[in-house]
Amino acid sequence: MDKMNAQTEGTTAQIHEPEPGAAPFPPFDPANFFPVVIWLALTFGVLYYLMSKIALPRVQGILHERQEKIQHDLNEAHELREKAQAAAAQHDKTIAEAHAKSQSLAQENSARLHAESEAKRHAVEAELNQKLAAAEANINALKLKAMESVGEIAHEAASAIVQQLTGKAADQKAIASAISSTKA
Repeated sequence: MDKMNAQTEGTTAQIHEPEPGAAPFPPFDPANFFPVVIWLALTFGVLYYLMSKIALPRVQGILHERQEKIQHDLNEAHELREKAQAAAAQHDKTIAEAHAKSQSLAQENSARLHAESEAKRHAVEAELNQKLAAAEANINALKLKAMESVGEIAHEAASAIVQQLTGKAADQKAIASAISSTKA
């Protein structure tokens, strides 16, 4: 390992320390300074010219195309959004119209059913009133008939009572006059 370190140190010393009498690195040699600066300026000028005439116009064209595509996509997105909003508004309008129509139909059906119900109720009431009038007429007829029968029944009852109490047949004229006096 010491041998390896010694070799590495020797190599490092050779790289970092110039040998005495050896020429310095050419770009740092003061004798070559002006020619290196001239070549640097020429190379920079040629690269600048090539970049400005060839590479940069291509990059600018690519950026311009990209910007146009982005703008086109944005415009298309705005148009699609407007169409979607219009479709949503139309959908909301259609739903509102359908809701209004359904409410109208419900009210019409309710009114129709109410009218039918009222008509049926009036018909049933009329039928019941007719039946009631017929029943009242029947009751009155039965009442009159019963009242006529009451006189006869009262006459027979009075005769039977008198006969039971006295043991003799009752006077029919006296019973009739007594019954007629109570009716008046």
